Amino acid sequence: MKAILGEAYGRPEKVLQLRDVEKPVPGEGEVLMKVYSASANIADLYGVSGVSRLLGSGITKPKDPRVGNDGAGEVEAVGAGVKHFQAGDQVFGSCLGSFAEFTLAREDRLAKVPPGVSFEDAAAVPIAGLTALQCLRDKGKVKAGQDLAINGASGGVGTFSVQIAKSFGASVTGVCSTRNIEQARTIGADRVIDYTKEDFTRDGRTYNLICDIVGNHSIGDYRRALKPGGICLIVGFAGNPIFGLVKFSVTTRLRPGGDRKVGFMGIAKMNSADLEYMGQLLATGKVKPVIERRYQLSETASALQYIAEKHTRGKVIITVA
Repeated sequence: MKAILGEAYGRPEKVLQLRDVEKPVPGEGEVLMKVYSASANIADLYGVSGVSRLLGSGITKPKDPRVGNDGAGEVEAVGAGVKHFQAGDQVFGSCLGSFAEFTLAREDRLAKVPPGVSFEDAAAVPIAGLTALQCLRDKGKVKAGQDLAINGASGGVGTFSVQIAKSFGASVTGVCSTRNIEQARTIGADRVIDYTKEDFTRDGRTYNLICDIVGNHSIGDYRRALKPGGICLIVGFAGNPIFGLVKFSVTTRLRPGGDRKVGFMGIAKMNSADLEYMGQLLATGKVKPVIERRYQLSETASALQYIAEKHTRGKVIITVA
């Protein structure tokens, strides 16, 4: 089978290679999936470029050369102990090495693709969709009628966040660049702010919850834009994510604040129940993944290089089969 491998750190076009490798064999609790579509994330780029080496992926080179985390396809075979899937099932979820013709996934990180949902749409969900869902529902405790701001409403997590927040009955303000204003309105934002012309933290409007995918404001800025008892959850940081996280951690310790809280979302916890929940949102039309570009498996390096430019609108899909 063919698979994208990254055996060194560097720019995607320099280190990624399309190789012929052995088809993996599912172990206990694992599913072998024939991949039809995969989606590329900023996390994949961090793994290839070496940013993730500080998180244990390997100091001098990747411990695991497989690339890609989100995928959708058909179950080819199952390992011992797998109870919920069988050969022929259409599934999606988290699977290390999804930029390949076949990949292995843990049973508890997969869900069935609902009828009527495409492999592309399903593959777009796992990391970005569950990050948005868990940020809003679990940590943000979003409720109907609340005012939400989503800073970075045009990217993968942002486009899911706008739609998920609307499904909960919240009033959503999307913050994005000029070229993405119409897209934000189309996916349901009640109000859109062009950050190139206006600072959403200084216009006098306040929010119950701020979901910030960009992390480009100060702690004081966020608190000024929150209602009493409100919370801001930072999903990611512009520029260097490691430096941004360290700076945020130090600042929040030095300035604990009052009842306006600023916290860090952290990494989404991949699980079947939340994948199924997102699948139903897709099946009922409450959420529709925004897919900007599609690349063939052999063009994976170009897909990640495009993500590195940090101007993606929604999701980037890798078509495998």
